[in-house]
Amino acid sequence: MSNEPSDLFAQLALAQIPKILTLLDRNPHSPTYGCFDRNFWHYKIIDFPSGMAQEFVWPVALAWDTDLRDNPFYQQAAISDWVEAGILYAAKSAHPDGSCDDYFPYERAAGAAAFSLLACVESYKLLKLNNPMVLEFFTRRASWLANHHESGRLTNHQALIVLCLELLSELLGTSQWDKAKALRLERVLDWQNQEGWFQEYEGCDPGYHTLTISCLARIYQLRAEIRLKEALIKAVELAAYFVHPDGSYGGEYTSRNTYNFFPHGFELVGQWLPEALAINDRFLVGLAKGLAPCYADDHIIGHHTWNYLLAWRDFVSDNRPSISPRPDSRIWLKEAQILIDRRQGVELYLALNKGGTFKLFRNQQLVVSDTQFSVQVNTGDKIQNAVGHLIDRYSVEVDDDQIVIQGKLGWAKQKQMTPANLIILRVVMLTVGRFFPNLIRKLLQKILITGKTKAPFSFRRQLQWQDGQWVITDQLRTKSWQNVVSAGIGCYQTSIYVVMSRTFQVGQLQSWFELTGEVKKLSAGQVLQLERKF
Repeated sequence: MSNEPSDLFAQLALAQIPKILTLLDRNPHSPTYGCFDRNFWHYKIIDFPSGMAQEFVWPVALAWDTDLRDNPFYQQAAISDWVEAGILYAAKSAHPDGSCDDYFPYERAAGAAAFSLLACVESYKLLKLNNPMVLEFFTRRASWLANHHESGRLTNHQALIVLCLELLSELLGTSQWDKAKALRLERVLDWQNQEGWFQEYEGCDPGYHTLTISCLARIYQLRAEIRLKEALIKAVELAAYFVHPDGSYGGEYTSRNTYNFFPHGFELVGQWLPEALAINDRFLVGLAKGLAPCYADDHIIGHHTWNYLLAWRDFVSDNRPSISPRPDSRIWLKEAQILIDRRQGVELYLALNKGGTFKLFRNQQLVVSDTQFSVQVNTGDKIQNAVGHLIDRYSVEVDDDQIVIQGKLGWAKQKQMTPANLIILRVVMLTVGRFFPNLIRKLLQKILITGKTKAPFSFRRQLQWQDGQWVITDQLRTKSWQNVVSAGIGCYQTSIYVVMSRTFQVGQLQSWFELTGEVKKLSAGQVLQLERKF
């Protein structure tokens, strides 16, 4: 086959397959044959297999089906055997009601159940399998998903569940989930903001937004409803804003701090909305320059691998619109609290709801990424971290050439697992917690993800356009600097737990901006102030 631009999607995805196969128990005589959780079956450092890991059957199945030059996995019988084993292990390791766990026993995680069911159904169809036991498992899991309602607003999970139910309804020729599908899809559409973005916990995350687009675009292929089409058009228009001039996408200024980019949906939508194709073409420029983040850890390697392979498979080769320079403009998403300013070759991506966290590009190159003040404080029995990038309702003033954000720092969420905490969680889940998994999940979300506890530091960030550059003036106040251990400004710091965040991307190679020396010079009541020009 020719070396087309789309081949880059497949090449990057196929490069992940050896690692995914390393995660798989490939021994047919092993009791865990087909398990993709290497921590469970090989290292034996965990006491249950993650159900999410069985999602990896899909990238492996797609590798088996990808007719690309130098693809060693294409049509290999061993690959198809391993995919079937993975599907069977998903069934074997599931709870009797079809659900599965991800982070702790009896969690019954909707995300893991949906991702792995989608992967198993699509792989089953791709390999043309015929196994009544597997179909019975699919039915149990789909019924559980149809009736389960997880805590938190994660639109991508809701869209995944709708897609699972739609595909399985088609495969089995059943209407038993029609009501559940309609209710879930209505929820997805209700959770789309008028600005085009879908709710992900506390706001707009352009990365997970692209996953929702991928799911909805596939659903639209199966049921071409006008409301779905309208939602996709708004969603695609929104996503186009966040492809940076260098071809990278998203980052720490978004609600969930992700660099996620799932391209498949744009190829599907691009079949009837060519503007969607330009989004992928801009992103491919970044891929060619090595700007993709790294997702190659044991837990999250699968999502982008299968999505990239699907984007390659369904790539629209003809009549792709040319990539034209973006005009000077300002896009202020008031409800998302994200502002994008483009002028004189400079592009600013600014999170007003995250203390003014920003990325700034000049002449299509990243100049600076800034995740606001970070201060380590000795609080007596421990060192705590006060940060300026947590989501909050800050005081904001926006003018043509000046933007001001003011507010309080918040304590970073840095709770770690300890032997005692692990024992407590296991005891709870093996006794009463197994009957209330959603309550446990909600408590953990509050500890690790949502909300903000204010710290005794006040900041003021001013961005002013002067003489063709942005002048950033920062001030930080507190009653006493005595207990401050260190201070600085990072380029990639985040402080909540998000599965797909904290991935490495080359833009993070900027140095930490050290401020400890300046802080040590300050007396009680004095203000830390700095000015930078970009």
